Amino acid sequence: MTRTLPALLLGTALVGLSAPAALAQSAPMGMHAMTAAPALNLSAYGEVKVAPDMATITFGVTTEAPTAQAAMADNARRMQEVFAALGRAGIVDRDIQTSGLNLSAQYDYVQNEPPRLRGYQASNRVTVNIMDLTKVGATADAVVSAGVNQIDGISFGLKDPGAAEDEARILAVRALQDKARLYARALGVELGSIRTLNEGGGYQAPQPMPMMARMAMADSASTPVAAGELSVRIDITGTYDLGR
Repeated sequence: MTRTLPALLLGTALVGLSAPAALAQSAPMGMHAMTAAPALNLSAYGEVKVAPDMATITFGVTTEAPTAQAAMADNARRMQEVFAALGRAGIVDRDIQTSGLNLSAQYDYVQNEPPRLRGYQASNRVTVNIMDLTKVGATADAVVSAGVNQIDGISFGLKDPGAAEDEARILAVRALQDKARLYARALGVELGSIRTLNEGGGYQAPQPMPMMARMAMADSASTPVAAGELSVRIDITGTYDLGR
């Protein structure tokens, strides 16, 4: 018994020492080099043309007077007449928004002399949405007759661009699919499933374009306005798996 104990202890020690070595030798056998699957990254867009169904006009009243109070009072009086004209033209309150209100001192500048205060200028800007395109010209004429002396611009838009955007999305996906098939065919590989799809762009209301206001409107037809067409565009990007 006294002879076998050291042998058993020695055998246990050898097993304990050999286990890490065995693990160290077997670990690399369980690891494989990971290579990224081939992929195809593409972009495409879909675009549709659609007739606008609303217009936005930004206009204002600018007044000058010797005092700030007089300039603001005169401006307020004229703007009340403008709001009344908008009501008679069928524009509801929710489609009228004040977009700018400003009061500033006005100076005359003479060479070699300090600036001389001439008076004050008050300005009130209003943005109006017109939901009936047949009333755009008549509305512009009405506010000019009521006292508006500056029209900043006009733009056309869509009350609900959802349908046009969805149509553009379908066209964009079709274009992306066609492009992916073309690349796969040219590369001589099999086109796999789409891995990612991202959308960008979308409908954006056009910026106002300058519009000339006629100051004398009596006994004349309303100002002609052409709405034209709008472009609704959807941009997409996609990643496709490729066969080897």
